[in-house]
Amino acid sequence: MRLLWDWLHPVVRVPYVPTIGPVHPDALSPGLFGDVLRVAGTGAFLLYDKDQRWAETKDETVLLDHIEHSSTRTLIPTLRSRGSGTLTVYTYGAAADEAADLAATLAAGHHASTARVVTFHAPHETPPADTATTRVQMMSFHHLRPEDAPGLVRAVTDLPEPIRETFAAFANRLTSDGFAFLHTQMQAGTVGPVLAATDGGRVVGAIGPMETMTDSVGATRLLPQYFGVLPEHRGHGHGRALWRAAMAWGAARCADYQLLQTEIGGASDRLCLAEGLRALGFVSIAKL
Repeated sequence: MRLLWDWLHPVVRVPYVPTIGPVHPDALSPGLFGDVLRVAGTGAFLLYDKDQRWAETKDETVLLDHIEHSSTRTLIPTLRSRGSGTLTVYTYGAAADEAADLAATLAAGHHASTARVVTFHAPHETPPADTATTRVQMMSFHHLRPEDAPGLVRAVTDLPEPIRETFAAFANRLTSDGFAFLHTQMQAGTVGPVLAATDGGRVVGAIGPMETMTDSVGATRLLPQYFGVLPEHRGHGHGRALWRAAMAWGAARCADYQLLQTEIGGASDRLCLAEGLRALGFVSIAKL
């Protein structure tokens, strides 16, 4: 299957590629979509796929035989086999109803328990209110100085042992934010550093792992992190201090940019907007 860029490019409202996620606008290209189709069904990771941090094989794959491609819309279905299966149709162009029909049909055919339709909306558009929507935002490091790092945030490994040991309790309280999983990766020594904010002799907030990766056009990307502060310690500047320390870490390692997806109206979304990140658009997910 070959996607015609003259058809696809005009309906790509957000620089987002199936199975890869958001990409830098300058990296969006027919070759990028072609790479994703080329490895479909192989379980192989593309060199610039951030998901290779967490698994040995790629779980989500494009269903090549079921792509629908025309001059006005492109529907790209993928299947994730983990758990009871997730069928997703990435929708480029105004074809949400067609995408829903395709997702339902393919989910039944592949015995996937979950069917989803992903649609994209430009920064000036209003996303649908009845879907789970995130804002894609980009941080550029070109004007950030590494010395801007606040002094109250330190790597977990650099904390005194009694404080470092409180990270486990912190992680357990923020399990739904992914910190329990991250803690197991930290114990295995398989991830980069995690930065922590402390108060009263214990960890109250963290961001990490801190890692970079070269993207498809050779730029250095700071990868997304788990980011959270204990509820009773929010509103005291810990989140902003962690965020700025993470950005300073990226600047010190010559990162060019970072891409994030934030829940509209959430704490991270408000923080990123206040810090001047560039909004690239919205990603909406409707479960059938």
